[in-house]
Amino acid sequence: MKKRRLQELTSICDKIRENFDAKDAAREKGLTRSRAVIRNSANAIRSIHRGEYEDAVALMEESAGFLREVEEALKDHPDVRYAGFVHDAHKEHAEAHQTYALIRGEPLPDPDDLGVGYAAYLNALGEAVGELRRHALDRIRHNDKDWGEAILSAMSEIYSAMTSFDYPPAISGGLKRTADVTRSLIERTRGDVTNAIRQQRLETALIDLENRLKDTS
Repeated sequence: MKKRRLQELTSICDKIRENFDAKDAAREKGLTRSRAVIRNSANAIRSIHRGEYEDAVALMEESAGFLREVEEALKDHPDVRYAGFVHDAHKEHAEAHQTYALIRGEPLPDPDDLGVGYAAYLNALGEAVGELRRHALDRIRHNDKDWGEAILSAMSEIYSAMTSFDYPPAISGGLKRTADVTRSLIERTRGDVTNAIRQQRLETALIDLENRLKDTS
């Protein structure tokens, strides 16, 4: 029996190879820009904690541009777009904006305005609570106890909002696990703030006692 040559296979493979080349190029660009977003977001949060707000805003604006490039590069490749690294970039970008707003006392940004996914946004709120804990402890060390109490209220509101979403991890991005971590952060922060307030009251009472003893001597 004469062997048949699969002449059509060459053109099929050429077509597939062209698609793979385009997909690979899009993935590389998307991955590079996503990493830049994550790096910028981390640097922006560090700037926020240092009070360098203009630097933080500049970094977040640059990240927004990178995210637009990611979406453009991957618009024809949804299988790559939803591979995971874009979600991570969205989460970090949202966290930076949320941290900025919460620490500055400004309204929280809308996920649609940020151009990030809803699951990424909600999970980023849990990460932002961790940054609020760090900032609260810094303020406590500077004897600003009232701010610590105020931020506990914001943390609790965030936690309540997160726990109001009862959806499978495939939809929520594992929000329940993030909420569990958030709850532990709030409990630890509440303990730190309570101890700081007690210490402040004790110090005030000791100073008052010392002054009264001086007056009677």
